[in-house]
Amino acid sequence: MKGRPGSSRQQKQTDLSATLAVRIQPRASKNGVTRMADGSLKIRLTAPPVDGAANEALVTFLSDTLSVGRSQVEIVSGHTGRQKIVRISGIDRADVEQMLFRENE
Repeated sequence: MKGRPGSSRQQKQTDLSATLAVRIQPRASKNGVTRMADGSLKIRLTAPPVDGAANEALVTFLSDTLSVGRSQVEIVSGHTGRQKIVRISGIDRADVEQMLFRENE
């Protein structure tokens, strides 16, 4: 994977991670992702926001879309709200964005 100028690339590739700010829209008609004006991502999920179902659906959606294991997707903050911070291990942000938006073409 490509390194960014000025970043510390002394990490192994397996230490790569991407942190995303996401807004969740539960009970959508279908799963999908769009970019919001502020640069964050809006992820539509068919799951209801009850008993952690939307969080589970988010982890499943991202792991399936990005072809990573469920254990590589972590909700860092926002477990009970619509605004969340999500970390995906083993992949960099450029690859995450490419894969998310390739799905929606």
